[in-house]
Amino acid sequence: MERKINRREKEKDYEGKHNSLEDADQGKNCKSTLMTLNVGGYLYITQKQTLTKYPDTFLEGIVNGKILCPFDADGHYFIDRDGLLFRHVLNFLRNGELLLPEGFRENQLLAQEAEFFQLKGLAEEVKSRWEKEQLTPRETTFLEITDNHDRSQGLRIFCNAPDFISKIKSRIVLVSKSRLDGFPEEFSISSNTIQFKYFIKSENGTRLVLKEDNTFVCTLETLKFEAIMMALKCGFRLLTSLDCSKGSIVHSDALHFIK
Repeated sequence: MERKINRREKEKDYEGKHNSLEDADQGKNCKSTLMTLNVGGYLYITQKQTLTKYPDTFLEGIVNGKILCPFDADGHYFIDRDGLLFRHVLNFLRNGELLLPEGFRENQLLAQEAEFFQLKGLAEEVKSRWEKEQLTPRETTFLEITDNHDRSQGLRIFCNAPDFISKIKSRIVLVSKSRLDGFPEEFSISSNTIQFKYFIKSENGTRLVLKEDNTFVCTLETLKFEAIMMALKCGFRLLTSLDCSKGSIVHSDALHFIK
């Protein structure tokens, strides 16, 4: 009886060690199939089979030793390209098709990345996407910034694109010197309009945006300037002819932009 028990225990011990060795081998194989790439300072971890999905490409050449690639300080392959855009390159290799987020506007840059990595399929899909966008009529976006120089009216920003109003909203919170947690109460907003309800003209001529309890927010000119800069940054074009006698652009009564 004791001999049978000992024999069974030895068999279980052997099976346990054997399974442990198999698990260790599988772990080593799994690690050996993974690669870490440093693309423009961004680290990406993926499988070798993903990078070698398409033959005669830049990444396939690196994995199979056809192309020499430098290493970073941590021993990762370093590729001096756009690190943010590489996520779309890698997703193309994973999915076999181009899937981009809504509102993506960097087709030309992505086309350059596709050319560098020698991915003909990606290049063709980017080109097709860009051509479709050119043929699709886009709604004209209008932006109007009017300043009535009156306490009851104040400064009004109107735009038929709600997403731009949201950006202005976020920027106002950032430049507000009162460091408010949310959007200042003295500003009336809707999806298309921001109306500054309260402001006062100081002795030196600089108008200040105030809360009803006279808490200082910032100068009205600052808010107007931020709105103008945000418009130009977002691709709006100024239609209004500027009057030199008004001085700076922020002193204009009305500004009209289009995109």
